[in-house]
Amino acid sequence: MTKRVPVAVLISGSGTNMAALLYASRAADCPYEIVLVASNNPDAGGLKLAEAEGVATFALPHKGMARADHDAAMDAAIRGSGAQFVALAGYMRILTPQFVGKWERRMLNIHPSLLPKYTGLHTHERALEAGDSHGGCTVHLVTAELDDGPMLGQTPVAVLPGDSAESLAARVLIAEHQLYSRCLAALVSQGSSPEYLISEVRTRALALPEADEVLSHGMPCFGIIKGKKFAYVSNDHHGDGKVALLVKISGADEQRQLIENDPARYYRPAYFGDGWIAIRLDLGDTDWDTVSEWLARSWRSVAPKKLTGLMDVADGF
Repeated sequence: MTKRVPVAVLISGSGTNMAALLYASRAADCPYEIVLVASNNPDAGGLKLAEAEGVATFALPHKGMARADHDAAMDAAIRGSGAQFVALAGYMRILTPQFVGKWERRMLNIHPSLLPKYTGLHTHERALEAGDSHGGCTVHLVTAELDDGPMLGQTPVAVLPGDSAESLAARVLIAEHQLYSRCLAALVSQGSSPEYLISEVRTRALALPEADEVLSHGMPCFGIIKGKKFAYVSNDHHGDGKVALLVKISGADEQRQLIENDPARYYRPAYFGDGWIAIRLDLGDTDWDTVSEWLARSWRSVAPKKLTGLMDVADGF
C-alpha cells in the first residue's frame, strides 16, 4: 500500500468538515491520513470526536496571546505531528502572513460560497438577498488575503423557493463534505504526479533567460537556446520508478556529499557522470524555492558570460 500523506486539520467548533475529511480518509484508496486535529478552542466539539477516533489532538486558547505567538505554537504542533499539509475546517482565526507563508501551496480552506462572491461571513444571507439562483462552496489554497487563494474546486447548490439562510446552509454543508475530501486528495496527490512535477520544473526552467525545452533520451530537457543543457527531468527512467530533477554540480566530491547527507533525496544519475546530481521530486515534500535555486545555479554553469552578466545586473536591483 502506498504511504499516505499526513495532514493536520485546524478547527474551532463542531468540526463537521474535519469529520468528513477523517471518514473519507478511511477509504482504502484515499491518499491522505489525518494525523492531528488542532484548535484554538479547547471546548471545540470536534476535538472530542477526533480523540474518540484515535487521532491526536492539540488545543491552545488564543485569548491573551499575541497572534504571532499563537500561530507559532500551532505551527510547532503541526510540524511535530509530521503533517505535510494543513486543512482549515471552520478555523475562526485570521492567520498571520508568516504562518501562511510557511505553508504556501500546502494549506487549503473551504468557504461556503461560490467565490469570488461573498468572502467573509453571512454568505448564505447575502446570496439570498442578491436573488442568486445558486449558493455553494469553494475549496481554495490559503493566501494572506482573506478567501482569495487559487481555487481547487467548487460545487453549486440550487436555491429553492422559500429558502432561509439556515435551510440553504444545511444543503451547502452536504456539498462541502463531498467536495473537501476530493480536493484534499487531489492536492496531496500532486506531490507524486509526474505531470504536475514536470510542469512545475518547466515553469521555473523556462523563466531563465534564453532557456528552451526539447525532448532528449525520452526526458524533458532544458538548455540555453542553441547552447548547452542545464537540466533534465527523469520520469521512471530505465524503470527506476522515480521522478527526479537532474542538474549540473561541481563534481564528484559535491555529488558524494549530497548523497551522503540525504540519500533518500539525492542520487547519482545513470549515464550522466560526476558532474550531475539527481534530486527526487516525488517524495511529497519538495521545496520549490530550492528547486529554483538549483536550476539557476545549473543554468549559470552553462550560460555564456553575456547572459550571466545581464542576470547579475538584474539581481542587483
